[in-house]
Amino acid sequence: MKNYLINYVEKKYIKNDICLNIKIGYILRVQIWVIEFNKKRLQSFQGIVISIKNKGINSCFILRKISNGEGIERLFKFYSPIINKIIIVKKNTKKSKAKLYFLRDKNYKYF
Repeated sequence: MKNYLINYVEKKYIKNDICLNIKIGYILRVQIWVIEFNKKRLQSFQGIVISIKNKGINSCFILRKISNGEGIERLFKFYSPIINKIIIVKKNTKKSKAKLYFLRDKNYKYF
């Protein structure tokens, strides 16, 4: 009974238009809404997917990119209202691990 109520409440927040067929190693561009003072604008974040967690409404993925020689990681929730669009830039079919945390030690640009 408890899981039924949770699923019922979560169902209205799940968006079907978000690209959910992404995999580890894909290079994505995520467009998010940023609110600065009283202006709302789109900002894009492009990086490689190093981790995916599938837990219903709490599903998330981590993108990593190199900016000015520093590695930046950002966690995105699939069903977050700040996400406008997820664009697949490149599909990498070669992957050797389920989580690509070893890329944290790499300091070069890989895409």
